[in-house]
Amino acid sequence: MSTCVDLTTANTLRLPCQAARYAAPASLSHLQDVLTDARDHHWQVTLLGGGSNVLLPPQLDGIAIRPAFCHWWLESDQEDVIAYVGAGVNWHTLVMALAARGLWGVENLALIPGDCGAAPVQNIGAYGVELSDVLKAVQVVELATGAMRWLSVDECQFGYRDSLFKQTLAGRVVITQLALRMSVTPKPVLGYGDLAARVPASPTPLEVAQAVCAIRQEKLPDPSVLANAGSFFKNPLVSDEQAQRLVQEYPGIPHFPQPNGQTKLAAGWLIDQCGLKGHREGAFGVHDRQALVLVHFGGGDRPGLLRFADAIAHAVFERFAVMLEPEPRVI
Repeated sequence: MSTCVDLTTANTLRLPCQAARYAAPASLSHLQDVLTDARDHHWQVTLLGGGSNVLLPPQLDGIAIRPAFCHWWLESDQEDVIAYVGAGVNWHTLVMALAARGLWGVENLALIPGDCGAAPVQNIGAYGVELSDVLKAVQVVELATGAMRWLSVDECQFGYRDSLFKQTLAGRVVITQLALRMSVTPKPVLGYGDLAARVPASPTPLEVAQAVCAIRQEKLPDPSVLANAGSFFKNPLVSDEQAQRLVQEYPGIPHFPQPNGQTKLAAGWLIDQCGLKGHREGAFGVHDRQALVLVHFGGGDRPGLLRFADAIAHAVFERFAVMLEPEPRVI
């Protein structure tokens, strides 16, 4: 365990943050020892992954824990292959390795930043695929007791960018391992955007993953070059009735009917229509190629970012009567 640790470079928005204590346990027993110390000293526990989906405060008391379980392996399971993945494994590295082995399931999720342990929290998704489509189970450790258990995909209560880990289990468990059900049978999902036009007629999972990478790199800024947290707002869900009214008024509005009587809208399109693509106020701005991404030019802090985001959301609501919700986790 370290003390007085600067976490400014540990989050992709590079918001300044000083942690009173920091630990990166690499084994289950080490994690349990750290949690015991936290309980004994009554430290507030903050869980971190790759820092790509969090808004850190200037000062973080208690102890920040980033699981460093960095091993993964494959096991056969009848017709499928199960990938057991430590929470500290880099998500994109895992996707490319699985795709290179000819395994289907996560290729559409290439180039999503962050560690694997954070993937279930947000139920990450892209190009028509969500983590819940391939997840078999999640291993967790309870903060209050140090006990380990597995949760099935159904128990995780996944929704759009939502899960049990953002609801009743928020701040109560550490995700330590994932079990992903991969397939050797070709199952390409190519119906989103121009993905189908980017790959051969019978693509391999690696070819799909590479096409996704190319599309993302054309639209999204590299966090190592320009600080950002990827998509800052969730794509909003509205009632089918509201969506129909919006389509009548704005025929070109992207809209995606859902099976539950709701329609998903494209938050980036809504922001763009408000004339905010490329807009900048001080340290923060809307990316000039993808309006869904807010960027940090340097010198800002979390309160300033939240004020800027609120102004963006207010502009969208004023024009479309649609409320935008931030996607990153506010710690």
